[in-house]
Amino acid sequence: MDHLRLQHTPNTMSAAQACIAEIERGYRDKAGTHGSPLFTVFDLLKRLQGSTTTSGQFWMINDRATDPQGGTAISAWPLWFSEQSRRDERPLFYMTQAPTSAEVSMLTAQTAERGIILNDIESSPSRWAKGAHPWLPLWLASNRRCTPFDPACGDEAKAILVGALHELYLEGAPGFCYMTLHDIPGEGLACDRSAAHLGMYRLTSAPEGALAQVRLLGAGLMLREVRAAAALLHGEWGLDAEVWSCPSYTRLARDAERQARSRRLQRAEPPVSCHLQQCLGTSEVPVVAVTGYAEFVAAQLGAYVAAPFTALGADSLDPNQHLDRHWIVVTVLRALAERGEVSTASVSEALSRYRLA
Repeated sequence: MDHLRLQHTPNTMSAAQACIAEIERGYRDKAGTHGSPLFTVFDLLKRLQGSTTTSGQFWMINDRATDPQGGTAISAWPLWFSEQSRRDERPLFYMTQAPTSAEVSMLTAQTAERGIILNDIESSPSRWAKGAHPWLPLWLASNRRCTPFDPACGDEAKAILVGALHELYLEGAPGFCYMTLHDIPGEGLACDRSAAHLGMYRLTSAPEGALAQVRLLGAGLMLREVRAAAALLHGEWGLDAEVWSCPSYTRLARDAERQARSRRLQRAEPPVSCHLQQCLGTSEVPVVAVTGYAEFVAAQLGAYVAAPFTALGADSLDPNQHLDRHWIVVTVLRALAERGEVSTASVSEALSRYRLA
């Protein structure tokens, strides 16, 4: 509920358009294209602050305990008292280091659940997966006013920012966007900028003339392990895989849920396909979806995928085991063995080869 009564005005739209134009200019300049999400976002915000066309056109809050970029921490409280600000909403970037759902809930309550939340927790030492308390990803997935993203590289982070600015401030959609940020470079991933904000896009296909025997989905830092698993499958097991980047499993699942609901309520009209179905179609090639969060984040897709589906997350293994490329390979081999496409002995061989048993 917008207790601040923020008003979406033509000035809101022109400010968002100016920010989008500056970000797009960064694409043309190749600025931060292959950097980490954290570095890219901070570099981008510095560009927005320094540009004559965007300076003063957006709100920025920084409650991070440490700021390597030398920014100044400010509070959201001025919004509560400035009637002029409330009557003329601007794009809001909120930088934070909030590891718990209670903290994120509190800061979004201060801003009427608006803006783009940029959470720098994954790069900090933590006993929790991705630096987030286990309740945080659950809160993000269940809060319908929040669209959470887990970008793998700087280019994805840029594309998500552009999509969020367009959706929230040009179209006037309710709610807020959330991004978790890490500081590992993206290794030159070829991002499909038009699809990243929709939740997924294909990174690599099976070699020319070959049919994919499995489709691997990955998000955030875990995409590195997914890509490495695809290389192992090809090099050591003679299996070809498609690799998909999924910056938002939650957005994909919600989109598919809306499509399913529409099909139930409007039976006389042809159903409109969702982005997940447009990407994966009706193929029966097994799908393995991997996340650095708990397994349920990726498992949200299971009800909407026609093919055999397996979700892997930080809690999918025993507490003393670490989800990596080798476990992904074993999971793929097990899925293919159940279909009779590889021998069951290959699963035991992989467990032994990678010293997982």
